[in-house]
Amino acid sequence: MTTSLPRNDQATGGLPPLLSGPRRLLKHPRLMHYNRLAALVLLANAVFAATAWPLDDRTLGHAALANLALAVVVRQQYVINLLFRLATSAPTSWPLRVRWTLGKVYHFGGLHVGGALAGTAWFLALTITTPSGPLMAVGWALIALLGLVIATALPPFRSRHHDHFEKIHRFGGWAALTLFWTHTLLSSPGPWEVGVLAVVTFSVALPWLRLRKVDVRLERPSSHVVLARFDHGETPFAGSSTAISRSPLKEWHSFANVPAPGEPGFRLTISRAGDWTGSFIDDLPRQVWVKGITTAGVANIEVLFTKVVYVATGSGIGPCLPHLLAAQVPSRLVWATRDPRATYGDALVDEILAVQPDALIWDTSRHGKPDMVRLAHDAHRDFGAEAVICISNKKLTWQVVQGLERRGIPAYGAIWDS
Repeated sequence: MTTSLPRNDQATGGLPPLLSGPRRLLKHPRLMHYNRLAALVLLANAVFAATAWPLDDRTLGHAALANLALAVVVRQQYVINLLFRLATSAPTSWPLRVRWTLGKVYHFGGLHVGGALAGTAWFLALTITTPSGPLMAVGWALIALLGLVIATALPPFRSRHHDHFEKIHRFGGWAALTLFWTHTLLSSPGPWEVGVLAVVTFSVALPWLRLRKVDVRLERPSSHVVLARFDHGETPFAGSSTAISRSPLKEWHSFANVPAPGEPGFRLTISRAGDWTGSFIDDLPRQVWVKGITTAGVANIEVLFTKVVYVATGSGIGPCLPHLLAAQVPSRLVWATRDPRATYGDALVDEILAVQPDALIWDTSRHGKPDMVRLAHDAHRDFGAEAVICISNKKLTWQVVQGLERRGIPAYGAIWDS
């Protein structure tokens, strides 16, 4: 039976007071851990520059290469999985404040941004000091290319033209790596430079070496969503994601893997959210491309806490579902969606209720949109949870995460940094 409440009953108590001014300031989006990590990398480079001054060409080149290697390698799927494994290895007996911070491991993209900015700055300094000739020409070509990649990765462009950002980042990155190899070989490199570039190149190439086209079985319970089932010899871990594409050089989309305990294969929940997903639901392709490396997602941080609340809207239930099924950590679900049974099918809703009989499933077609911050807080309080994990659209995720964190409740959600 689906549990829901009428709008005027959604609140069972007031929200706790906001934190004090200084503590609340640290919860501001501009000071999130993603930006702190980027600032930390830039600060470390500034300290290095001050202590190593005056800087010769070799130092400039090494600094540029080290930072650009950081920017690339930290985005590698196996490295991401390792970061999650290390961060979530802390026992729940550790102080909540420490585990609260470790749960922000998915902000690792700040290292990518800091490394890219610092590496470009170091390489610009190196190019300015390079005498005229082929080396200088390659250097300025690389600077122009890196500048284009960075400019199009800024939020205003990326959010409005994400498809173009993705292509520029991919092909621009490959071209930049080629130019970096050219520049390095023209500079009479030593073993260190060649070794680092080889690691970077392998890191970039590895997901594409695992590329393959696989069969997919699709079930369309409504025109809004399709359930994609895969069984090609891979059973990913709960809380991971798989990137799929119909045109591998053009566009990739990542979705949360939903493995069923004790069964091979996995499912993806794909809802209509744009041209690509819309055509996927309408066309029902029989095969898709996968890169073959499943990657840990934000909800993997659940193991840092004794109890968690999952807050989801619409197809955000997809990333939550594998954790609910695995039941590795006691959890409570709050799910707001339009007509859940008609949209996602009776089988999926019944599967959820079988493992979450006390779930709050809010039917927005009957009761309108709820105050998700209040619902999340009430569930957190009533269930005695230590943290809240929100899977929703960007606007609502920020509302829930910031609304709770500013009141001293650990909360987590995607940060849309890719």
